[in-house]
Amino acid sequence: MKLFDCTFPTPAANLAADEVLLDLCEEQDVEVLRFWESATPFVVVGYGNKIATEVNMAACEAHGVPVLRRCSGGGTVVQGPGCLNYQVTLRVGEASELATVTGTNRFVMERIRAALETQLGRRITIEGCTDLALHEGDQLLKFSGNAQRRRRNSLLFHGTILYAFELTLISELLNAPSKQPDYRASRQHGSFVTNASASTEELKASLISAWNAHETLSDAPITAIDEMTRKRYSTR
Repeated sequence: MKLFDCTFPTPAANLAADEVLLDLCEEQDVEVLRFWESATPFVVVGYGNKIATEVNMAACEAHGVPVLRRCSGGGTVVQGPGCLNYQVTLRVGEASELATVTGTNRFVMERIRAALETQLGRRITIEGCTDLALHEGDQLLKFSGNAQRRRRNSLLFHGTILYAFELTLISELLNAPSKQPDYRASRQHGSFVTNASASTEELKASLISAWNAHETLSDAPITAIDEMTRKRYSTR
């Protein structure tokens, strides 16, 4: 697996890069671990989410926070400084644990869970479908949400890790989610999410080791990312 630690200047370009790297895996069998972190806040909805339902548009417009849609499923999240994004693109074998959505969730999430639990020195569990939660007394606090997008021969699995994020932005910019995992127990955003106590360098190092991604991606598909940004992710 190759390593691509690269943040593009705009939210649209960063989302486009995830999809282009999926194309690269599908067409050339190149598996990549990528990291990025937006310098400015924005809201991103899953491909099946309804913006009017999930997003407080009045607040976003008042604060000048853009709302974008990604290519994968999952719920709506707020991005920005202190929220590390990772993505892995993986080839799908005919008889592997990646052959199904459920199997992929279990395989990828367990690898990430184990790496972060070792790094943080705290108990972490997989909750809902693809959340990672820290155990805080008798409470489970979400610090990572994840989603996937599948092609015939490859898949994209990506997610967020909150480590120094301004958590009040979530309550300000998002409505209560239309779909909630049982472990949330109807809690408001402020009492449901938390930051993991680690630096971005520590988080990256743990995932690089977990995926054995020590060789940098050469010849990154920058032209394709620019084109994808212009034709899709920068459009309304």
